Amino acid sequence: MSIEPTLLHHLFENLNMDAFPDTDGPLERRRLGLFVTFAFGIAWATAGYIYASGGLTDSPTVVEAGPLSLTLAGILLPTAYMFAPGIANVLTRVLTREGWDDLGLSVGFFDHWRAYVAAWFAPGVLTALGAALYFAVFPQYFDPAAESFASAAAGGADVGMSPLALVALTVGAAVVINPLVNAVFGFGEEFGWRAYLLPKLAPLGLQGAVVVQGLIWGAWHWPLIAMGYEYGFDYGGFPWVGFVVFLAFALAAGTFLAWLTLRTGSVWPASLGHGAINATAVVAVVFARGDPDYLLGPLPMGVVSVLPWLALAGYLLSRMEDGAPAARSTSGVPPASSADE
Repeated sequence: MSIEPTLLHHLFENLNMDAFPDTDGPLERRRLGLFVTFAFGIAWATAGYIYASGGLTDSPTVVEAGPLSLTLAGILLPTAYMFAPGIANVLTRVLTREGWDDLGLSVGFFDHWRAYVAAWFAPGVLTALGAALYFAVFPQYFDPAAESFASAAAGGADVGMSPLALVALTVGAAVVINPLVNAVFGFGEEFGWRAYLLPKLAPLGLQGAVVVQGLIWGAWHWPLIAMGYEYGFDYGGFPWVGFVVFLAFALAAGTFLAWLTLRTGSVWPASLGHGAINATAVVAVVFARGDPDYLLGPLPMGVVSVLPWLALAGYLLSRMEDGAPAARSTSGVPPASSADE
């Protein structure tokens, strides 16, 4: 008697990864050093400017036109900060004369459509599971009718729709539309972290490379965590505990994004997945009320709500073996080259 494969089996087990970097060559230390220096230097300099200008909470408004209001931080974060890794990729290639043959820009949608589906919708599912787990542990913060969110979103004005319709529109846009919009900014990071750093770390072994790139990605966020991003300021051990907790999330989410890149040989699924992670985080707060401790949840980077992400990351890491076939020449994400020029 056969058992029907699960959704997880269809998405992650049946897909034979075919875009592995070569794990046999030496580390390209010069290129790695340059890339990390540029990625961190540009981003952290941007964070320093944001901090000096009022931080994330008191950033000055620079664009105000009717309902549209943009702060300095709101402009610099999705541009200079998020695109720093992608810029680092380009600068490192220019300075070391690496060439442009392995950028990971092939699309391959029809060959890898399951990976694109996973990139688009898995983050929303994982975020919902994490939020449900958080609300099960802390039910006092659960607002099943989303009345608090609807009231805050309307701001006391007549928005021309019922609270339920407003919530449905918000969640629907977060899951279906906003991942595509946010993928533009996600590309700025993924073109650096997953398309460049990940294959360069392949000599550490596939699992080692995935873990290290996730931790580096997490540490890159630390100046933002120190300015209250994700967790605020009111938790014990600020900001050091926040640094550690975010590393756990970055390791988990970075493993998922690395899997998308390794599976397809393209940066685009990871960019979409990154966009979906950012877009669907709102689903967790739609059903929150009161003043939850964001270090614990319900956003996906909380101690409790990150657990589904960590479970998936553990599963994906267990499926990655260093002896897998090397990347095909058309994959986009290259085998690591033998040495610096």
